[in-house]
Amino acid sequence: MASLTEDDEIQDQGSKSPQHHEEQNQDSLHAFLHTLGLEEYFPNKLSLRSLQEINKDSLSDKEVDSLQTIPWAFLRKLLMANSKSRTSVCASENDETNDLFSESDTDVSPNTLDLIVAIYACADSFLLQEMTLKMSMCQFAVPFLLPCGRQNQCTLMLWALRGILKEWRPHSMSESKGFVEESAVCAKIPLVSFVRLRNCSLSKSQVMNCLLSESQQHHDFFCHRDMKGGCRPRKIANGMVEMCWYLPGGNTTIDIFPEPVAIANLKGDVGAFETQFAFLTQVSNAIFVFLDKFEEREQQMFVSSQQMNSKLFFVVNYQRDTNPDVKSSIQTVMDALKLTKEDIIVKSQNVNMAKLADMICSTIKKSLSENSPSLDIESMSKTAQEFQISVDELNSEASSSAEQAAQNIMKGIGVREIVVYKKNQLPLQGENWKKLSQIEKEECRLQTAGDTKLEEYKAQLQEEIKFIQKTQSKYKITSGMSEFINAVTTNDSIERAFFLKWMGYKLDMRSRKYLSSLRYDFKEHCQQKDKDSLAKIDQQLLDSSLGLEHYMREMGHIYEASLGSSQRLDKLPTVAAELLQEGFPLELLDGDASSIPEKWINDVLMELHRMVGQRSRLLVLTVLGVQSTGKSTLLNTMFGVQFAVSSGRCTRGAYMLLLPLGEDLRTELSCDYILLIDTEGLKSADLAQLDNSYEHDNQLATFVIGLSDVTIINIAMENFTEMKDILQIAVHAFLRMRELGKKPICHFVHQNVAGVSAHNKLRTERQHLLEHLNEMTQIAATMEKKTGINKFTDVLDYDMELNNWYIPGLWNGTPPMAPVNTGYSVAVFDFKKNMLKTQKERNGEPFFNIPQFLEWMRSMWRAVKFENFIFSFQNTLVAHAYENLCKEFSEWEWSFKRHIYSWLESATIQISNAEGSVQTVKGIVEALNTDAKKQIATQEKEMKDKLKKYYKRKDQHVGLVERYKHDFIKNINSLQTEMQNTVKNKLDVGLQLKIDMTKVKDLRRKQAAMIEDQVLQLLKNCKGRKDELSDEDLKTDFESMWKTTIVNISGLEERDIPSEIMKELHSSLYHRKLTEHMENVKDLTEYGLDKFKVKAKKHFSSPEKNVFSRRNLKQNIQNIADTAIQNCSRMIEESAKSKSDYQNFLIKDLIGKIDEYIKSVNSKTNITFEVDLKLYICGIASRKFLGMHRRFLAEKDPLKHLEASKGQYLSDFIDLYRRKDQCQRKAQDFIQLCLKPAVTEHINQSIGTDIVDEILNSKYSTEYGSRSYFQYNILNELLEKEEFKEFVRYIRNYEIYVKDWIHEHNVQCFSKDLSLRKLKTKKLDLIVEKIDEAVKASQFGDDGCPLPNDTESTAVLIQNLCKALSKVISIPMDTVDRVLFQNTSLCTPFTKNLLECLNDLKRQLEEEIANSSDITETLNSVSVKPQNELFERVFGCGKQCPFCKAPCEAGGKDHRQHHAAVHRPQGLGGYRSVTTNILCEEVCTSSVHGKGTFKNHETNFQRHPYKDYHTYYPDWLIPPDRTIEASDYWKYVLVKYNDKFAEEYKAKPAVFPSAWNKIDKVQALEGLKSAFSIK
Repeated sequence: MASLTEDDEIQDQGSKSPQHHEEQNQDSLHAFLHTLGLEEYFPNKLSLRSLQEINKDSLSDKEVDSLQTIPWAFLRKLLMANSKSRTSVCASENDETNDLFSESDTDVSPNTLDLIVAIYACADSFLLQEMTLKMSMCQFAVPFLLPCGRQNQCTLMLWALRGILKEWRPHSMSESKGFVEESAVCAKIPLVSFVRLRNCSLSKSQVMNCLLSESQQHHDFFCHRDMKGGCRPRKIANGMVEMCWYLPGGNTTIDIFPEPVAIANLKGDVGAFETQFAFLTQVSNAIFVFLDKFEEREQQMFVSSQQMNSKLFFVVNYQRDTNPDVKSSIQTVMDALKLTKEDIIVKSQNVNMAKLADMICSTIKKSLSENSPSLDIESMSKTAQEFQISVDELNSEASSSAEQAAQNIMKGIGVREIVVYKKNQLPLQGENWKKLSQIEKEECRLQTAGDTKLEEYKAQLQEEIKFIQKTQSKYKITSGMSEFINAVTTNDSIERAFFLKWMGYKLDMRSRKYLSSLRYDFKEHCQQKDKDSLAKIDQQLLDSSLGLEHYMREMGHIYEASLGSSQRLDKLPTVAAELLQEGFPLELLDGDASSIPEKWINDVLMELHRMVGQRSRLLVLTVLGVQSTGKSTLLNTMFGVQFAVSSGRCTRGAYMLLLPLGEDLRTELSCDYILLIDTEGLKSADLAQLDNSYEHDNQLATFVIGLSDVTIINIAMENFTEMKDILQIAVHAFLRMRELGKKPICHFVHQNVAGVSAHNKLRTERQHLLEHLNEMTQIAATMEKKTGINKFTDVLDYDMELNNWYIPGLWNGTPPMAPVNTGYSVAVFDFKKNMLKTQKERNGEPFFNIPQFLEWMRSMWRAVKFENFIFSFQNTLVAHAYENLCKEFSEWEWSFKRHIYSWLESATIQISNAEGSVQTVKGIVEALNTDAKKQIATQEKEMKDKLKKYYKRKDQHVGLVERYKHDFIKNINSLQTEMQNTVKNKLDVGLQLKIDMTKVKDLRRKQAAMIEDQVLQLLKNCKGRKDELSDEDLKTDFESMWKTTIVNISGLEERDIPSEIMKELHSSLYHRKLTEHMENVKDLTEYGLDKFKVKAKKHFSSPEKNVFSRRNLKQNIQNIADTAIQNCSRMIEESAKSKSDYQNFLIKDLIGKIDEYIKSVNSKTNITFEVDLKLYICGIASRKFLGMHRRFLAEKDPLKHLEASKGQYLSDFIDLYRRKDQCQRKAQDFIQLCLKPAVTEHINQSIGTDIVDEILNSKYSTEYGSRSYFQYNILNELLEKEEFKEFVRYIRNYEIYVKDWIHEHNVQCFSKDLSLRKLKTKKLDLIVEKIDEAVKASQFGDDGCPLPNDTESTAVLIQNLCKALSKVISIPMDTVDRVLFQNTSLCTPFTKNLLECLNDLKRQLEEEIANSSDITETLNSVSVKPQNELFERVFGCGKQCPFCKAPCEAGGKDHRQHHAAVHRPQGLGGYRSVTTNILCEEVCTSSVHGKGTFKNHETNFQRHPYKDYHTYYPDWLIPPDRTIEASDYWKYVLVKYNDKFAEEYKAKPAVFPSAWNKIDKVQALEGLKSAFSIK
């Protein structure tokens, strides 16, 4: 019995009715789909986009474990072009038996062809194309006629086949090395079909595979029984016609056929599928029929089918025991068809498979040599319709409508040259756009300004830009673009997708032939090193290229042009966003013009952001490499996408494509989408001969690396030498990203490396690559002036083992007949899986969402245009991340300081309340100093922990400010030192005040004791009289005694404050031997009365000979001296307002402040200048501090103190004489004389921190949120006021201006919305509550028992109370002693009266607070001054730009580099020409990037290039303006007050560009908002 083949289906199909067969087949299809779990996708509901989603299943390579997982495993592998995708079978079912020879069928997998038919039935049109393309790449036969589930009904897969592009070299082109590139459906390739009769025992598929395979390499083009998945009976695939192509490579020794041949294979019995057979007979050049014999029905079918266009050949499987009737049946058919012996091929037992294949091959060659006409597949589709065979693309109305729309556009192109068509129909991307791109770069680089002033030159460039933009906006939408836009803006997304596909096919077909010849010419000239011809052909390639991307690009330009008109085309970004969402790539960087249409890209992506519900975190992945090294193929294989793959260099730039992540991966990867960026191939060594080639590649590589989270550098081993330039560019880019805090992952993919031991054997090559990278890193670090970077791993987290991937060559054999190498697909999948696994495990930065990505993109592109990356704070995201950190840091800093201030308040009270000797008090202070160090250390640690924790966060892009971490640590250390000094000074002051006050109190006690003795003596005398004295008599006697007694009371001695200050001044100058310069100083108070004047001969170390230089230097030093005097005078004024006595640390701090100013001009001034300036300022201080001391003496005068107590002594005297109960009065005296002053002082002194908290927690907190926002507010207010003098104050006396502004702002806050009364009342409530608790607690003795109700216990109560409050308020004990003088009150009633009086005190103070909450007085009297704390919060280091005087905005006080968001025309800071005295109009952000020079006293008035300003100002970072409008604010100010500034600075007015006159107040404010990123 003949063996069954894979084509056999043992069924008696002739006995059933056609209708029965149709129903049975349809039921079989549905049943089969149900088995595979695909019924929900039928018909055509499975989309390509759904399969592009990256989820855990798509990354899984586990074995198939069920029938339902087989389709997905097949699709996953197929879309990655895995040549083993057809062998996806599920695990076998174990059906154990004891029979060793039993034929147990354990394979439950479906037949591979059934699987393919099922998936084709479920796939939509675009998935069908992609599947067909990938099957063709794998050299699988693809469905040509697909059965529809009904007998003899099928569909010609014209649309599915359209995506296949074939290349071959016929033998006629072997010598010329030319090639043919043609679409599979348009190429007229002869078709040879193979069919079989139902009784055939020979496997035709295996014969065909043998026929098409090269002798040394067998490949299964067609599925057959001996393949995995081929042995199962077919259920739905019979009637399918598969097709593949044989394509010659131009090698006569290898090629099987000299010309291309298409091979078709009908699955199943030809007798059962007469429609398919009839169709094949009309379109085939030859048909081979495999058979064992002809049955009667089959004879009739062939005999009746005489009208064939095909040559018919029979392949007979002849056996020795073949029945004579069989021979007779064959002969009968041959006679009827008039076939000869040459038309039959007999496979006898002596003919093996290889011999049979050779025989068939010879027959095909002979048959095709007869030059019979061939049809292309498009033509075959017309024939198909005659046989009622449906055509897939004709079945779709959307496709037909879309093709018509595309064809209309193609008609518009006609036979015109592409370059002419593009100029007429796509004008916006032409010369104007390219010129605009060049001007924008020149506006940044300022390379061709020549002798034109920079600001004038920039204004000219701006005018050119505006003119071009205006010209662009005047263009009307051309007919071609109008049709294109109408087509893509349809509401039918399916029709739109068809349209874009049709446009792509038709455009490619239109330009393919011409471009192919140009590419050939290009390669020829590359070999000849003909630079001029290369450039010419390269331009021709660009001009002749017309693809879908050009229309999309023009659409973007049309949108941008519409923004300036009344007819905005807002629907266009929506369309582009929808296309991105649907999986179409979008051009990011226009490589033709080397530019980005920023508004277009921004609006498209923001629309996409809106569409996805703002869940748009992007993992950006980029691949870089030399041209034609398989970058796009790598991405297409890895992610199943469709980036254009071309061997030529037609379109340039970078394209982006969006891939969704499944919900199961979004959390793990912390992103929502992967954004793939595919770049043009960077030029090889040959192409590098073209002008600007290196610059173009540098810009492109730097830009895309800057955007990426993952960068894949694609290295083809044969191109490694050409990769060196690219690696150098990449290392530069990675180094720049490191400086910004962005740390992408870099993978090196080595292609075309074969062998299972490649990874181990190539360790030497990996080491060699790392050595190259290290060398390049050192070169890059030197060029970028970065220290401490010596190797590649200093820049990136790079592991030589984990970041190198070896991928074998794409093709398994020699193209064009080579299938995709299975190893390539497997290696790419492994790379993809591990790359995403690395991302999961990486505890790095959060990914940007779309708005953040756009901000980053703008900053990257701007940096590329400027050709420099020293732009950290011009990058909005970096600036935002830095500002967020500064805000948090400010909160931590204030928390630190507030805690220490609170502790210090308590410590100061403890010192004030301390009893005992001076040594005892010093011991207390020593203990407090020790505790202070612990407190400060704890706070410092907490602050550093907060900083550490902050840098571990994932929600603030903290990686972008990683480089500033050291600065903030330094700031914490500085804060620690500052607080230690503050605490030490305060404790020292407290100690000195305690010592001084102890002397005062001792004197008071002595004088009080004298008075008390006299009072008691007087009392004794009065009681000794016989008659009762009236109150008036008692008062008279008391007054007499008082006058006599106070005559002997002396006051406090005044210190010689000017002499003490002079002594400190001498001390500060002594070690520098400067005291001889002060020998003539007699009276320090006589200094600082007149205006301080700088004199060149007296004060300059070496007077300038040039009159202009001398005048300029003198003016600069005079300005610094004036600033020093003003700021120090303010410092003296604030200190002198204190109610405490003068202390020497005040003059020490003042001298330290003066030294800071002297240091800034030390190189140009001499010793005399320093002495004169210090004498001047210390003269002012001597008068102010002397007045401060005298006020203190007057306040603490003993006589005054006694006079204040006179009434109390008189009351005590009368009460004692009358023997009255003193309980209520003594309680009231204690409350009023002891507690009230202490409580009032406590509230007034300690409320400073509460005021700060109140402001920072109110709506006014934004003003102090960050330094940049503070700057914006001040400048905005200045603009509103429009007062020239205020601008001058702000520029020249920045520190004083800010202090005054904050003080005034605080006053306004508490005059309008904030309530000082509430703060004080709250403070009062807290302190009264503590006193109340202390009173109640003081009623008990040390043993815990209540105090006895006697007079002695009253004294104990008061002592207990004072002790309980010793850390809360400062109670004057001398006053307490006076109150307790001759106290006769019993403890219990005294306590009761005390509590009642305490309530009265609370009401009394509430009333006083309500009537006298003067915020100005409070701000000046509190110990922690709110204005000073807020000043330190926003003022920073106080440094100003050396050119324009813009204030530094860097965080903290201690940072490595100063920077400012907005710089100004330098003339506003007094900068002028040394020779002409004309104020300088240049903004320093322009100057430092131009070719100009500057000279000043720092350069010894020698010209120095602005670009090298770091030589003299290494601490300043002056990047270019973020936008051209950023400096509009100050340009407006200069224009408005030009003459006044000239008068103020004694200079001539600046000469500025006329364009600045057009800037109005509104534009100035907008420029300010832009500079500070205020929305």
